[in-house]
Amino acid sequence: MKLLILTLAMGATLSFVSCDSAKHNTLTEQEKAEGWELLFDGKTLDGWRDYNGTSLTGPWEVVDGMIQADGGGSDASGYIVNDKIYENFELSWDWKISKGGNSGVLYHVVENPVFSVPYVTGPEYQLIDDKNFAEPIEDWQRCGVDYAMYLPDFDKIKVNPAGEWNNSKIIFDNGHVTYFMNGEKTIEFDAWTDDWFSRKNSGKWANAPEYGLARKGLICLQDHGYPAWFRNIKIRELPRKAGKEVNLFNGVDLSGWEKYGTELWYVKDGLLVCESGPDKKYGYLATREYYDDFDLTVEFKQEADGNSGVFIRSFVEAKDVKVNGWQVEVAPKGNDTGGIYESYGRGWLIQIPDEKENILKYGDWNTMRIRVEGDHVQTWLNGEAMVDIQDEKIGAGQGRIALQIHDGGGIKVSWRNLRLTTL
Repeated sequence: MKLLILTLAMGATLSFVSCDSAKHNTLTEQEKAEGWELLFDGKTLDGWRDYNGTSLTGPWEVVDGMIQADGGGSDASGYIVNDKIYENFELSWDWKISKGGNSGVLYHVVENPVFSVPYVTGPEYQLIDDKNFAEPIEDWQRCGVDYAMYLPDFDKIKVNPAGEWNNSKIIFDNGHVTYFMNGEKTIEFDAWTDDWFSRKNSGKWANAPEYGLARKGLICLQDHGYPAWFRNIKIRELPRKAGKEVNLFNGVDLSGWEKYGTELWYVKDGLLVCESGPDKKYGYLATREYYDDFDLTVEFKQEADGNSGVFIRSFVEAKDVKVNGWQVEVAPKGNDTGGIYESYGRGWLIQIPDEKENILKYGDWNTMRIRVEGDHVQTWLNGEAMVDIQDEKIGAGQGRIALQIHDGGGIKVSWRNLRLTTL
């Protein structure tokens, strides 16, 4: 009996040693076959850089096979991102945090000088030492939450104490999101539903118009002023589900759209109408969701002036109520309806041939078709091809579809049958 007990004890000890000395930051042959890739090689920070930067200057280093956040970051700095864009994925990582510490992992992060910090674009899986944090925190700030959006069942979630390792996982599958903590499912929700937008628009993100809308982006680690450690960061991509048909306008109200500026947008007799208001400034009506690759058809009638447009892959700059992106022009004859204009930087990317100006039927219904796939954009007006362009910057963009009303006053355009198919 003593021999059996000794043998069992030795086996348990050997098992513990084997687990503790497991080789980290590697992939098994099975994981490789399943499409997993490492985001950290265990030795260097190759592939990581500052958010909105070209190199790594923040408080990060590799220590004993771990990525270490030194604790020199803040709310405004200390974020690093990987170099690759991910859309649908399964992401797993090990982490531990200092006593009273605060950190996080963000995904679908978008880089642009307009965004000074990544969390106004990408959702965050919160990592924090609830028990020892120096200040009181709300439930939406606690460890394991989808920060300021969705909460786990705190009675069931198991988080190891500060200084001990935990494993977390995020699965993002075409808008269906699942969080795990130490092997247990903790949160499950669908992004971009009415419930999701209600949470976004009524809480911390009410003044962050682009929060959580991106369908693809970078993975980001946060140094929030406390030491934290990461290892075994691995990810595998999941396929995109294309072919979804979307009716952007229901003919009744502006559900699914968000208004920016003071110009007039309303529904009358089943039509979506934009009209100059007393301020005579630029105005926008943007889809609340992002659409990146799509085939869109829309009908419009210019009832007065008609200087308008359809923005693609655009985002809202909240500070100045400005839409940044690429506009498929809708304008009176002689002004390149169907051409593509960049609202910042380069101006006209491509204008239509002069002989195609008469395709536009001013004062009558027109049909515009816009196809966007990767870096390739094509437009048609009333069945006639207008422009065909490939552009690297468009290829790297993502965002909303937005209707524009030009400044200057005296403009009125009606819209109907706004329908798209995702590609």
